Amino acid sequence: MDTDRIAGTAKDVAGKVEGGLGDLTGDKETQASGRVREASGVVQNLYGQAKDAARDASDAAMDFAKDKLGNSTDTVRDGTQALTQKVQDNPLGALLVAGGIGFALALLMSRPARRPPPSRWRY
Repeated sequence: MDTDRIAGTAKDVAGKVEGGLGDLTGDKETQASGRVREASGVVQNLYGQAKDAARDASDAAMDFAKDKLGNSTDTVRDGTQALTQKVQDNPLGALLVAGGIGFALALLMSRPARRPPPSRWRY
């Protein structure tokens, strides 16, 4: 619970008491002062509630991210172990696959740059 919520509730109660006292005595200034303090307390309480809600949402997001990242590292580790086992079982096939990927990347990276189409109008 945020301290703004506690302080806001205290101001709200004090404002109600002050406004009620002003009602009993018929003092308009005390009534107005009580209403202002009450409104200030309500606003401060709502501000504290908003801070609590934001804190709860960020905590939930962090917990969700930690859960998802924790599971993904296990998945990556399992995939790495499976790939290592396949390479150990068939080293020649793994070498041919790696060479094919390297050749394809070299072709993609060494393509000449495309020239813009010739313009129709020459000045």
